[in-house]
Amino acid sequence: MDAFVQKSNDLVYTGVPAPRKDPKLNQFWTAKLAAMGRANIHTFTRPLKYGTETVTLSDGSTQILTTKQEKGIDVRLALDIVRLALDDKYDFALIFSQDQDPSEVADELKSISILQNRWISAFSAFPASTVSTNGRGINRTTWIKIDKTLYDSCIDTIDYRTKK
Repeated sequence: MDAFVQKSNDLVYTGVPAPRKDPKLNQFWTAKLAAMGRANIHTFTRPLKYGTETVTLSDGSTQILTTKQEKGIDVRLALDIVRLALDDKYDFALIFSQDQDPSEVADELKSISILQNRWISAFSAFPASTVSTNGRGINRTTWIKIDKTLYDSCIDTIDYRTKK
């Protein structure tokens, strides 16, 4: 009999650049997400939203920059964490993020844990080093700091760009 039973698959949530705004990066992410699908990783995507921001340069002049933002992916992540916990699909959620949007999910997991009389917890893993500007995980989760050596060993080195 197995002592460990995996109750869920790997899930990835990300924003994808628009083909008209950034065709090369869109192609890259399309190919990478397809490879993840072939590896039985479930992916959830939302199109990136584009805006502009005016930045004042050191010489006093201004420059308008295009900004990209993920919209709606945090909501999808939070809904799935809660739904899968309610369905008893896992005992802990490991979120690789420092974004504070999912912090309320940790409170929901505690409520579900009490309601179902079982242990459920949320962890947030993030890169930590002396040069990191954000040394915090998601509030109300257990933080797992990833050192540079481990972080670097997890980087996907596959080139997903279209070959000519």
